[in-house]
Amino acid sequence: MSKVTYEIVEHDGGWAYKLGDVFSETFPNRHDAELAAAQVASEHARPGENEHIEFEDEKGVWHEEDAAGSDRPDVSVHKPD
Repeated sequence: MSKVTYEIVEHDGGWAYKLGDVFSETFPNRHDAELAAAQVASEHARPGENEHIEFEDEKGVWHEEDAAGSDRPDVSVHKPD
């Protein structure tokens, strides 16, 4: 199972959550960013429907596969001290 961690960070004069190099909108305080990240993490972990997906890899090669809706990552939120 893959692991996904949203991080709470200071951003653009306020607070945001981020995944990798992608930031959320900016929130006025850390608490609001933490609440939003918890909501997004909950949705990310929720099972969905099985889907047929197509995607392009980093080498430009296209792939097709069936993705199980129950194949969800282990999701967490890292809060700074």
